[in-house]
Amino acid sequence: MRFGLALAVLVLQGCAQSGDNASQGGGKKGKKGNDGPVPVEVASVLRKDVPIDLTAVGNVEAYSTVSIRSQINGQLDKVFVEDGQYVTKDQKLFQIDARPFQAQVAQAQATMARDRAQLGQAQANLARDIANEKYARENANRYAALFKEGVVSRDDQDRLGSTADAQTQLVLADRAAIESAQAQIQADAANLATVELQLNYTTIDAPIEGRAGNVSVKAGNIIAASQTEMLSIAQVHPIYVTFAVPEARLGEIQRYMASSKVVVEAAGQDQINKVERGVLTFVDNNVDSTTGTIKLKGTFQNDERKLWPGEYANVNLKLSTQANALVIPTQAVQTGQDGNYVYVVKGDHTVEVRPIVVGLRRETEVVVEKGLTGGEVVVTQGQLRLAPGSKVNFPGDAGGQGKAGG
Repeated sequence: MRFGLALAVLVLQGCAQSGDNASQGGGKKGKKGNDGPVPVEVASVLRKDVPIDLTAVGNVEAYSTVSIRSQINGQLDKVFVEDGQYVTKDQKLFQIDARPFQAQVAQAQATMARDRAQLGQAQANLARDIANEKYARENANRYAALFKEGVVSRDDQDRLGSTADAQTQLVLADRAAIESAQAQIQADAANLATVELQLNYTTIDAPIEGRAGNVSVKAGNIIAASQTEMLSIAQVHPIYVTFAVPEARLGEIQRYMASSKVVVEAAGQDQINKVERGVLTFVDNNVDSTTGTIKLKGTFQNDERKLWPGEYANVNLKLSTQANALVIPTQAVQTGQDGNYVYVVKGDHTVEVRPIVVGLRRETEVVVEKGLTGGEVVVTQGQLRLAPGSKVNFPGDAGGQGKAGG
């Protein structure tokens, strides 16, 4: 009985020792796994010049748009332009039947010639009547002297005096006729200018260079003055791009505009690699309170017609350049309760948490205002597995012994 009890005690002790050994072995294995280096990707903190710019989506607008309408009534004789054609300034577009207006011009010219002849006749009458008036006045004066001497009667003196007065009135009438003829000629000239202008309106030329729209009339149609839009022309050289930026950037934009021309780059949605460069030429005088933005407008020469009215464009407003800035990849920046931070790889291949102050953000980079120095190495991938003091390795780091790099 005692032997069996002792044997049972020995068996229980052996089991307990086996369990302790197993427990100790498993603990060593787990600790070794936790101490292994964490694979990450890293990049070096670089110093370089960073452009300060704003990006937006804008809308392309024609520099000017002209609606072509006839200024006279008439029958459309010829059409010299096609839908969508690129036209140059003063290029002939339409021809309205000019024959009725040519007849009006001829009639106005004939009327003016007649009135000029009448003016000539009135001027000749004036010269004749001035001579007659002079002769009659001299006779009247001579008879007045003879009457005082008693040589002629009073009737003779009064008759010659009346004749001289009548001649004076004829001279005045001639002068009035000349003034009337001159006024009539001025009216004739105005009428002739009007009909000649209407004759000129029978030929319709392009007032600007640009792209023609749809031609809405055909030869043979009767055109009513100022009613039917025959064609519209959009000027695309130069051209505008309108876009909006946050109102918080308004003061900065105005400051740069005061010192130099602000460059604007724009490209169509399907032409990202075909960038057109222009200049900021307009800042709206009112902030849109519903969106908190201010409307801007850039002017582009658009020599190659990359930009087209009505399309959307990617806009890049280039304000300045931040020289010698510290730059890291955007994915290296982490956000915590106390703000932004990064994992910095130290010389012993462990990491530390470093609070940073970020500045300008670009597509794949961010400027660091405070917290890092040039040449330091930050973790860009694998941060979720890290804690302060974690050991890391990364591509190009042979066995965790190489130098950290970007």
